[in-house]
Amino acid sequence: MPERGRSCAYEAVVFDMDGVVVEPTDRAVLVDAVVDTFAAFGVEIDRGFAERTVAEDFVPVEAARDHGLDPEAFWHQRELTASLAQQAHVRDGGKSLYDDVAAIRDLDRPLALVSNNQHATVEYLLAHHAIGDRFESARGRAPTLAGAARRKPEPDYLEAALADLGTTDALYVGDSEKDVVAATRAGIDSAYLRRLHVADVDLSAEPTFEVSDLRALLDRLGA
Repeated sequence: MPERGRSCAYEAVVFDMDGVVVEPTDRAVLVDAVVDTFAAFGVEIDRGFAERTVAEDFVPVEAARDHGLDPEAFWHQRELTASLAQQAHVRDGGKSLYDDVAAIRDLDRPLALVSNNQHATVEYLLAHHAIGDRFESARGRAPTLAGAARRKPEPDYLEAALADLGTTDALYVGDSEKDVVAATRAGIDSAYLRRLHVADVDLSAEPTFEVSDLRALLDRLGA
């Protein structure tokens, strides 16, 4: 795609987590978490429905109500279950750190991380991979319905990280269209990281530029 946008001398760089810093979560882990959450309330849910909630990334509020569950209590349990399941997945070797993440240590500007994953999962992964000290701010979603509503493509968590960094002269690096849209809504540039798992994805929202890996990003930033 043609390059566009202004200078790449950003004051700060913000990264997405899953698919950018660490490998994406195995979808079966998240589907199991949905099934297990309903089971914790005594409800046997169709696995196909659970798979759809994960694939389409929606909060099953109506399904919870249909089974006589309080949506807020259900969602809090779902977030706890999903976070603990991902942490176990990490201990079993999942969600590895990408090799090129080492390159970001050469970036001589403030860095932050903003993820749609649970904040507890973000904190666990940063500690597990011993990279938390590299980010001045790390934001994941709160385990509430309001927290879920603030996920990307909404800019809320991204704007909070920018406030932590004290600048809006920043670049957001992500691997999804939601990341591109969130950056646009926050008024900053975006870099689409076209790793193998999104190699053939067509975007309807245009990022400021694309890179193939984080080393290419550093080259683009002149680091």
